[in-house]
Amino acid sequence: MKKEIADIRKDYRLQELTEADVATDAIEQFTRWWQEAVSSQLDEVNAMTLATATKSGLPHARIVLLKDYNEKGFVFYTNYSSHKGHEMHENPHAALLFFWPALERQVRIEGVIEKVTAAESDEYFQSRPVGSRIGAWASPQSTVIADREILEENVQKYSAEFTAGIPRPPHWGGYRLVPNSIEFWQGRSSRLHDRILFTKTEGGWQINRLAP
Repeated sequence: MKKEIADIRKDYRLQELTEADVATDAIEQFTRWWQEAVSSQLDEVNAMTLATATKSGLPHARIVLLKDYNEKGFVFYTNYSSHKGHEMHENPHAALLFFWPALERQVRIEGVIEKVTAAESDEYFQSRPVGSRIGAWASPQSTVIADREILEENVQKYSAEFTAGIPRPPHWGGYRLVPNSIEFWQGRSSRLHDRILFTKTEGGWQINRLAP
């Protein structure tokens, strides 16, 4: 064991989370923490780990960006033909993880993936910077390419082609994770963290405390 790695640790002492503190609705509770995270001016506050798995259960994880959320779920955008796109198509069960170390907080969200509407994808796509819209056409995401020149050539190609406007590629759009559980994790001293789990039921959200 490398001692310099094994000795890395932090004792969390900023806040606590009790059953009396949380909202009765998981999305309302997420909104409370989200607003605090935004107000704290955290870098990449909307960055979240997306975990997916193949049909056979082989897991993969990567960072994506939250672009919207409401009572229906949590929305992000990507290439439908990417590795994660294929995995979500064959196995719609997925998980999201936010980690806000400055607040000593995590939010774990598990649920089922669905595509957002074409209109939602179109609206968001047109709000992106021009370079990002061209990039969605230029990058055959997750496929092997010989070198970076292929991307640069594709950028030139599509920039010349779409002089009158950049349409959304048919292979690109949004997904929504519809949650069936959301866990709020608040770091506490001596690794005795607070973990409050919301589980979706027919009548609303069931709230339980988990041991750390």
